[in-house]
Amino acid sequence: MATETALPQKVGLAIRQILDQRGADGEHGATMVETGLSMLVLVVAIIGVWELSMAAYSFHFVSNAAREGARYAMVRGSTAGGACATYNTTYCNASGTNISDYVTNTFGLPGMNVSSAWAAFTGGTSCPASPAPCNSPGNQVTVTVTYSFPLAIPFIPAANIPMTSTSAMIISQ
Repeated sequence: MATETALPQKVGLAIRQILDQRGADGEHGATMVETGLSMLVLVVAIIGVWELSMAAYSFHFVSNAAREGARYAMVRGSTAGGACATYNTTYCNASGTNISDYVTNTFGLPGMNVSSAWAAFTGGTSCPASPAPCNSPGNQVTVTVTYSFPLAIPFIPAANIPMTSTSAMIISQ
């Protein structure tokens, strides 16, 4: 009778030793799953930081483009010469179309979709009545640049972030 009860204990002990050697105590493969999930979270975080950095870069681009557009208009007032044929003509009287073309065609920075940027030109509140034109020296010119940044972070719905910057300067020529 003693041998009958000892046999199952010996078999159970042998099976337990085999299972312990193979690592099949219920946690086999858990490290791989945990590593995979951790890497997924890490990659999504890195891509998120990258996208937000690109958004900050794009806003800097929009701000710079507005300043440069206002500077372009400031030195191409009514006394600067005849009408501009294109945005890259020098010594000419720039129109709103020339300013918009200058902003959207000159600032093609890497990673930016300039075709979705646009610039608006206004003569400002100090624009006198005729006969003096709105782009005469001493008047304010305002350039507003708008860009739609496409934000794409994994597992988050894609969205477009509107970015707008306005710059105003006094026409000098």
